[in-house]
Amino acid sequence: MLLSASLQEKNRTLAVLGALCIFLSAIEYMIPKPLPFFRLGLANLPLMLALDILPFGSFLVLVCIKIFGQAVISGTLFSYVFVFSTCGTLFSALFMYFLRKCFGKEKISFIGIGTAGALVSNIMQLFLAYFFIFKESVRYIAPVFLAAGLITGIALGIFCETFSKRSLWYKKVLK
Repeated sequence: MLLSASLQEKNRTLAVLGALCIFLSAIEYMIPKPLPFFRLGLANLPLMLALDILPFGSFLVLVCIKIFGQAVISGTLFSYVFVFSTCGTLFSALFMYFLRKCFGKEKISFIGIGTAGALVSNIMQLFLAYFFIFKESVRYIAPVFLAAGLITGIALGIFCETFSKRSLWYKKVLK
């Protein structure tokens, strides 16, 4: 059975964004971490761009590609770090999707989306760290962790905002 041209294009876009998630995960893995467990979130850029492009089911597939691709590249697939990353990414992605669909791109920019996503991811990871590792001591790392997430969320949002306005490819796949 032949796929419709529109479905083929969505699948191609999903493949490109999935490959970009894995590529950016590899780049991010090579960058030294200023704090333990801290990543810049570069692999979230394709997720943010996909908010306006992909339907919900395809978006969830992209989230899974990002989660598992990142775990394979970093060697954390069978570790507690994978659990932390999965929870942070999943809750963050769902929250970003919810915000974008409820408010639309007219009312919430990629900067707001990126900031909210980073904070949700960090809060979820701090929540898990409280229960599984640090207990009450999590309060010592929380301010720095949240501040760093806020900064990277804003930076990723600025990048996505600029890219979405300038990219001919992005404008083409939005149609």
